[in-house]
Amino acid sequence: MLKLDFNNSLQQILCLGAHSDDIEIGCGGTILKLIEMYPDINIYWIVFGAKGEREKEAVESAADFLSSVKHKKIIIKGFKDGFFPYTGADIKLYFEQLKQEVNPDLILTHYQQDLHQDHRLVSELTRNTFRDHLIWEYEIPKYDGDLASPNILVRLSKSIRQQKIDHLMNHFKTQNNKQWFTEETFSAILRIRGIESNSPEQYAEGFYCRKIIF
Repeated sequence: MLKLDFNNSLQQILCLGAHSDDIEIGCGGTILKLIEMYPDINIYWIVFGAKGEREKEAVESAADFLSSVKHKKIIIKGFKDGFFPYTGADIKLYFEQLKQEVNPDLILTHYQQDLHQDHRLVSELTRNTFRDHLIWEYEIPKYDGDLASPNILVRLSKSIRQQKIDHLMNHFKTQNNKQWFTEETFSAILRIRGIESNSPEQYAEGFYCRKIIF
């Protein structure tokens, strides 16, 4: 197992999520860890599909999650949940606009093989738009059963694990009626990735990276 070191060169992160809780579920622990490691980090946080109560949750969650980050931009778009492939042209135009605004050192986006159509489109457009950037694709457990074997594992402390889970349970009340949206679910995937990475504090998040140039 090889260890990756940014050598203090990580200055800007672009976080992309199709829905209001995707970023927090998929890579929340990693973001918390990176904020600790790089206190001057600049974070672009973009949610593509959130309306009504879910938009309110997305705004409040992101503001709380990034409360200690001085340099940040939070953007909540209103593309229709479940219909991203059918409004792809408008989403593509927004990605082209985004490319002119940000030049991130690291992009966190959805896993390309994710079976949710909205997640998959965001991932595809991320790679189409940012062709010369470091992209880590995060995973989200779901009914479809699309988890694979990530090739990047970010070890997390127990305190970050708890902070991530507490945040999810406190900020996304609209999801509490879903059988998968539980502390047990989120802890389980972190524990499995912790085993795979031999994490000293038992937990980790997994990512998929297709190309790294050294």
